[in-house]
Amino acid sequence: MMVALGIYVRRWQRTLRRWMLSQRFHMLAQTAAYILAGFLLSAASLGNAAQPLTLGLLLAVSGWPAVLITAGGMAGYLLFWSSAGTQGVLWLCLGLVAAVMLGGRQFLRTMPLLMPALAGVITAVSGVVFQLLFRETTPVLMYFLRITLAVLSTLLFTAMLEKRDPVIEWLVCGVAVLALAQVIPIPYLGFGYIAAGILAAVGAFPAAALAGLALDLAQVTPTPMTAVLCLAYMLRLIPGLKKGALCAAGGVVYVVVMLLCSNFDLQPVPGLLIGGFIAYWIPGKSGLSHRRGETGFAQVRLEMVSSVLSQTQRLLLDVEEYPIDETAIVARAVERACNGCPFRNKCKDQGKAISADFLHKPLGNGAGLPTSCRKSGRLLQELRRGQEQLRSIRADRDRREEYRAAVTQQYRFLSEYLQDLSDTLAQRADPPKQFYQPELAVCSAAREGTNGDRCLVFAGVECKYYIVLCDGMGTGPEAARDGKIMGNMLKKLLSAGYPTEFALRSVNSLCALLGRAGAVTIDLAELRLDTGKATLYKWGAAPSYLMSKGAAIKIGTATPPPGLSVTDCRETVEQLSLRRGEMLILLSDGAEGEESLRRCLEDAAQPPGELAARILACSQAGADDATVAVVRLNSLPSPT
Repeated sequence: MMVALGIYVRRWQRTLRRWMLSQRFHMLAQTAAYILAGFLLSAASLGNAAQPLTLGLLLAVSGWPAVLITAGGMAGYLLFWSSAGTQGVLWLCLGLVAAVMLGGRQFLRTMPLLMPALAGVITAVSGVVFQLLFRETTPVLMYFLRITLAVLSTLLFTAMLEKRDPVIEWLVCGVAVLALAQVIPIPYLGFGYIAAGILAAVGAFPAAALAGLALDLAQVTPTPMTAVLCLAYMLRLIPGLKKGALCAAGGVVYVVVMLLCSNFDLQPVPGLLIGGFIAYWIPGKSGLSHRRGETGFAQVRLEMVSSVLSQTQRLLLDVEEYPIDETAIVARAVERACNGCPFRNKCKDQGKAISADFLHKPLGNGAGLPTSCRKSGRLLQELRRGQEQLRSIRADRDRREEYRAAVTQQYRFLSEYLQDLSDTLAQRADPPKQFYQPELAVCSAAREGTNGDRCLVFAGVECKYYIVLCDGMGTGPEAARDGKIMGNMLKKLLSAGYPTEFALRSVNSLCALLGRAGAVTIDLAELRLDTGKATLYKWGAAPSYLMSKGAAIKIGTATPPPGLSVTDCRETVEQLSLRRGEMLILLSDGAEGEESLRRCLEDAAQPPGELAARILACSQAGADDATVAVVRLNSLPSPT
């Protein structure tokens, strides 16, 4: 019963991971995020008046995201503000025109204040129009506050999209709480209080303080929320308090401050408690980065390099390809055909242009060519040469686009890796302790003297342990060379602490650029020796099996091998647990899985070495190289 339930759970997990890896899912998620961001930011209020925060986000993006933000923002202004939101709709209409016409252009990098200035102009002009035409009685102070917020929010969201910076993240958290403070779908459940509860429990101190200030500016409760969230954060400094107690600190501190201020308003309490409960499942960070001495200097340098790499990535993404001049290709073909024609001086169609559509359709016997042409065969031949030239140009552009995508991808990987490395320098946490010892056995057999399967076993950083099985397609020296190159590359990247997803996609890019699509399949198991958990990454590899209590559970489905595309990555990810003595079995294509395992399950308690040898012996009938790797985790004895 438990095995069957585990199978269903793993199926749902695999389905969710396939969705997460699906390009369509990412597109839908991004679409929903842009619409929701525009919708929620339109709810922001200061002095019971709508504010142009959605306009700031709109002018920070371009293309389809701008359209989606506009749609969400218009719906939000009309829903939250009714007729008073008409001016917000005008902001977004004008902002959308500016974002479509100017957004994403190269000259904006030399004029970074242009879009913020446009945000201020749009807000100022629309305010004057509504005062003159609709007799709106907006106070002068509120008028200038809207203009200031339009400029500052555009600067803030532009900086947020361009780089990672703690100060920018704190300010964005404050703006988000200000917008969410007005979203109360049911009584005693305000989204702003939930977000504030999360920040008070696991956020940095500036983020918690800004969240409290946002709630005070939104005037949703008479109790001073800045003091509440700051005091709730300070409780973290008390040694010995458990995380569960700290997560309830926001609601408890609020009740105490409320009683001291004699403001009996219990509406924020449920939201703060719910936010603390959500924060309980969020891994906390150390808050402010401590940059001291040589460590702080190294951290700053890493962040600077990360910023440069991120900027380089954006520059590469912004490169625009010039359109192919198909008219010139046709004109050149006609010119070559006419120059060698003895009837060119008497031709009635001399100098007439031929449509470029001939480059996109089969020419056949020349149907559709000028009827007066006496040498249509010559013209037909030159047009076919033009078609070949167009195909060659497109193939060359596709190849260059693939090169650029690979380089851009690597710049992004390096930027994020260096930023994460910089963040870890400031942490003073103790390294994880090892509680498990891997017991591993690898058996392999070659069909042509040289084994094309490459199995590497090595330790990573922070109690990580890796098993990499690269199966070179086919047999012989060439398959062995491919498996060795890709396996060694993965080993070097992972041993240096490179994230597993980045390392796999780097190998995918290398296979694509070298023209070795499908040259290898990859099976990678990442074991955590501190928790007993494992993550299995599969890219075109044969299914693996998890042996638990005498039953073999199949893991992984058939996927295309790496190298088919730089941008379309189709690896699968499976989360496993090996804490109770389960054995993970990795197989190459040459080792028959299900039938071999069925014959080898007679003794479920056999050690990994015997099991690997028996599986390999049962798969000797195949024509491909065969490799079997079996691993399980044994608990280390407790120190006395």
